[in-house]
Amino acid sequence: MEQHELTISELKKRLLMSYPEDVVLKIFEGYEKKRVVSLRINRLKTTPEHIDQVLDEHHIAFEKVSWYDDARIIHAHESELMKLDIFSKGEIYLQNLSSMIPALILDPKPKTDVLDMAAAPGGKTTQIAAITNNLCHLTACETHPIRAERLKFNINRLGAKNVTLLIQDARKLDPYFTFDQILLDAPCTGTGTFEMLFPQTYQTFSTKLLDHLMLTQKELLKAALRMLKPGKTMIYSTCSILPEENEKQVEMILKTGQAELIPIDESWFNQIPILPTRLPGTLLIPPNEFFEGFFVAKLKKK
Repeated sequence: MEQHELTISELKKRLLMSYPEDVVLKIFEGYEKKRVVSLRINRLKTTPEHIDQVLDEHHIAFEKVSWYDDARIIHAHESELMKLDIFSKGEIYLQNLSSMIPALILDPKPKTDVLDMAAAPGGKTTQIAAITNNLCHLTACETHPIRAERLKFNINRLGAKNVTLLIQDARKLDPYFTFDQILLDAPCTGTGTFEMLFPQTYQTFSTKLLDHLMLTQKELLKAALRMLKPGKTMIYSTCSILPEENEKQVEMILKTGQAELIPIDESWFNQIPILPTRLPGTLLIPPNEFFEGFFVAKLKKK
């Protein structure tokens, strides 16, 4: 048996420990689909009307998204978009629909201090800047220098201002730092992003990798709670569908008594596909042709 077949077999066993068989079947049906291209319109530089006009002029078919005025589903290869001025000028950002949701649920406000703890390549950082019209004070952390360069490039290309970029492990930030809102889109196994058509998306998955990442997630969550101001909120999200990386990490924090779970607005559950979650009030999205598998939880520091 080839390595990628062993990887999938191991993943299937693990999923069957967490979900009913019909749900695992649904997840694997999602893995078989080819994911569509989607983009986020960058209101720091343009308007949805202008982007729609440009797409029409270039005969690129698109769909609007009911839950987000700034999102578009594109019926073309992403290389077609990357040839356009709207891409090079930073008027659009190629981003999966699921990845747009954490910043929307965070609901960042102007004149607040916001931390993005694992910020590269910058999709959520620049989205937060756009939501607040560059009026929040944003700190973006990235521990890997090469990824930090990509983050810096995107911050500049999309016109995000008031952003302090720290090439540093967010777990080691000075306790002096405190924030009104925190987005922790944690490093994870990426089990929500797997596509059977592309073995490179899943061939690195292993129990050893999962164990390593679970420890990292736990430490990042503890650091986030330490830096979050009392009474303020944070988002914990991953592009994984494994409870070990999602609900179990949140439950660990809840047991410390430092935070409470803020149920995500139920209107979200009517607009996007969801998987059953063992922690009511959290959002778990299955992988399909439109969405990467994604988990989102909102926490408030006591």
